[in-house]
Amino acid sequence: MKSPLILVSASVALVLAILASLPRLNPKHQWPSWRSPVADLVVKNAKIYTIDESLPFADSMAVRNGRILRIGNYSSMQDIVGYGTKELDLRGKIVVPGFIDSHVHLLSGGLQMMCVDLHGVDSKAEFTRRVKEAVRNAKQGSWVLGGGWNNDLWGGELPLASWIDDITPYNPVFLYRMDGHMSLANSVALKLAGITKSSEDPNGGTIMKTTSGEPTGLLFDSAVEIFLPLIPEVSVEERREALQKASNLALMRGVTTVVDFGRYFPGASVKHSWEDFSEVYQWADLSGKMVIRVCLFFPLDTWSRLRDLINNVGHTMSQWIYLGGVKAFADGSLGSHSALFYEPYADEPDNYGLQVTDPESLLNLTLASDKFGLQVAIHAIGDRANDLILDVYESVVSRNGVRDRRFRIEHAQHLAPGTPARFGKLGIVASVQPEHLLVDAESVNKKLGIDRAQKGSYLFQSLLDSNVQLAFGSDWPVVDINPLGGIKTAMKRIPPSWDIAWVPSESISLNDALKAYTLSAARACFLDSDLGSLSPGKLADFVILSTYSWDNFVAKGSASIEATFVGGVKAYPGNL
Repeated sequence: MKSPLILVSASVALVLAILASLPRLNPKHQWPSWRSPVADLVVKNAKIYTIDESLPFADSMAVRNGRILRIGNYSSMQDIVGYGTKELDLRGKIVVPGFIDSHVHLLSGGLQMMCVDLHGVDSKAEFTRRVKEAVRNAKQGSWVLGGGWNNDLWGGELPLASWIDDITPYNPVFLYRMDGHMSLANSVALKLAGITKSSEDPNGGTIMKTTSGEPTGLLFDSAVEIFLPLIPEVSVEERREALQKASNLALMRGVTTVVDFGRYFPGASVKHSWEDFSEVYQWADLSGKMVIRVCLFFPLDTWSRLRDLINNVGHTMSQWIYLGGVKAFADGSLGSHSALFYEPYADEPDNYGLQVTDPESLLNLTLASDKFGLQVAIHAIGDRANDLILDVYESVVSRNGVRDRRFRIEHAQHLAPGTPARFGKLGIVASVQPEHLLVDAESVNKKLGIDRAQKGSYLFQSLLDSNVQLAFGSDWPVVDINPLGGIKTAMKRIPPSWDIAWVPSESISLNDALKAYTLSAARACFLDSDLGSLSPGKLADFVILSTYSWDNFVAKGSASIEATFVGGVKAYPGNL
């Protein structure tokens, strides 16, 4: 019987003989060592801005299994380039992390793409023309829905039901303002809803009337609840189509992750967010149809339902769906004269704005949500509303104890003196939307007065100086989902048709603007361990820009999206 040692030696000799007989590989495609896995993709000859302080710039990046394997110079990639590795030579183009839009209403935006679109309308004539065209294509008696109108674009006059009554005699019409805080209903819709001279304003809302008491057709905030039982529910199929349309648009703009606050506005049903979660997002995830990542926030009133869900599945449902937290509203919007201020509106001296949620209720719900560990985000636009929410957050911290909460204020648009410092002291995330500035710049002086408008509006640099974490977004469909546009606006602050910046002292650098759309945005929703920078181990979501010159990008803030990659796979352009 042969000894085990002899058998082992013979086996080793046989293996060595087989290996020696194999053909030699080209040095470029040498098999890596056992400790160096082969990359699926290597991006090379690029100008990669990583947003990672340990290595801000690199020229090459390796991806494996959807995550960044290595980043640095091309020579450091040689041992992980092997059989099956795809190499992408960018010839010096700029690469940045995939953009995170910190505030969208994703399905609302997708559905709007399928309805009457009134964005950019700058005259009464064009407003009525678009409605007339929609009615012509609608069945008699069916609802005509849509929105996106902004009365400031045609001088500020508010639309009335009488504008469209003659062209909509047989169809109820409901059109929301771009900010979602004001809507216009025609007389057919008003009659169906039973709104008359004797109708009273609901809590947190207003039915606008003439001096003689007749409803004008305009409804503010929670007043839209009156119409919800009348307007046909959007079908599951339409919402799924809306997700596809919205996601494809996001990819075109370089957005790989969104923080989605759902179809939830003052007066809207809290059930929409949960129906969309189960019928659209979970369906798309299980069907393999998700193409961007979503971090979902749900109505604060439903916090216990989210608590139970997270107890069962955790915060990460898949590589595509993250369960973020809960959201509420403190006030309305500037454009609707319903943002809550300490001083009255300059053009409406009896109006201080609208408090849409009772402060005691906000405090109690926030306390309960926070006690479980849910992240809380609250909408506040006016200076008084922002301070009110800071008071709520400060009270919650004092009662529930200090920990890493990352409380958010959505919009933080108009702040009183000293408020940016309070944001910093309390560690509150300022989730702001740069391109709202372009919309408001033409009208804010009229609404607030020049001094208030310039000292307290869109204080990006003041917030950064107070060590506040900025998270940039769009609030789409309020304004377009367009991070590159938001970056340029935050840097330049020059509205359309203007030659000079509006409050240039609040302009920020390209680096700070990019960070607010990437790493800071990821931190703002607890996703910074996976997203926000091009660092080894993180998900390989990145964008290739059209420009070659970093200096030119720094100076002008101008570029366009050439390609968007999600998990190391090209998602745009493609079969979109």
